[in-house]
Amino acid sequence: MKAALRGESGLVFAEVPRPVPGPDDVLARVRAVALNRADLGVLAGGKHGSAGGTGTVLGMEWAGEVVAVGAAVTGLAPGDRVMGFAGGAFAEFVRADRGRVLPMPPGMGFEQAASLPVALMTMHDAVAVNGRLRAGESVLVLGASSGVGLMAMRIARHLGARCVIGTSTDPSRRARLAGFGADVAIDTADPGWPEQVREATGGNGVELIVDQLAGPTVAGSLVAAAIRGRIVNVGRLAGMSGTIDFDLHALKRIEYLGVTFRTRSAEEVRTLSSRMWADLAPAVADGTLSLPVSEVYPFAALGDAFAAMAANRHFGKIVVTLG
Repeated sequence: MKAALRGESGLVFAEVPRPVPGPDDVLARVRAVALNRADLGVLAGGKHGSAGGTGTVLGMEWAGEVVAVGAAVTGLAPGDRVMGFAGGAFAEFVRADRGRVLPMPPGMGFEQAASLPVALMTMHDAVAVNGRLRAGESVLVLGASSGVGLMAMRIARHLGARCVIGTSTDPSRRARLAGFGADVAIDTADPGWPEQVREATGGNGVELIVDQLAGPTVAGSLVAAAIRGRIVNVGRLAGMSGTIDFDLHALKRIEYLGVTFRTRSAEEVRTLSSRMWADLAPAVADGTLSLPVSEVYPFAALGDAFAAMAANRHFGKIVVTLG
């Protein structure tokens, strides 16, 4: 089968063996793949979990049709339209553990479906599971204009958040956050942003911060958080390290949690996936939890899609179609 790999010096297309599903696997014909920041890192020679290095088939988020299922897989059959999050997606066929495959709602296209699995799983885990959002609480999403950031705001609103605040350093993107659930849009390049968050919450601060930035914004997050607030670190787009006021952290009794799917077992992922789908499937089906698809490229123009991702001018998801 044809696949896109990380070659010695970048992107290459090559013929590779078609995956063979194990007892817990689903084999799918890929119709569309959405790009993620982690794909850029792997293409550049880095690692994302166990994926990385020369010869790695790129891509981690896809939609397509089931071709075969393992003996332990129930509820899915050849011909079913599905979406999933699993490595090796930029290929004609992809193999994924059953816990990483979700049914596509009737009427949904492959391009929209490919944009959803990573955002749904990541942000349900951050907002509902680790963030423990309760109806009536306030939420701050740092780095809200990315696909997962937009989904975080929509999930928070869907689960009953009283006030949703999103951040972006780009004024045109900030102007669009209201359409995805933000009551307030803030620029973290403004040194006064933590106080703006406090003002938006009546001086109390936010109960939950979903942090995709980290780095130098961590100190401000402690200021913006309410007493007994929770900060869930999902990403580190602003930097891998930062300085915090440990006394303020203690005074406010803030919980600071780090999350990733890279170190979770297959069984953990299956449990979280089942819980997410039980909570969110109706809202996915009716379009409440959707994402904008910014650009669509054919598989042959994958290099252009990666360049568009690296340029960071898109709003929403970049999707590549495979026929």
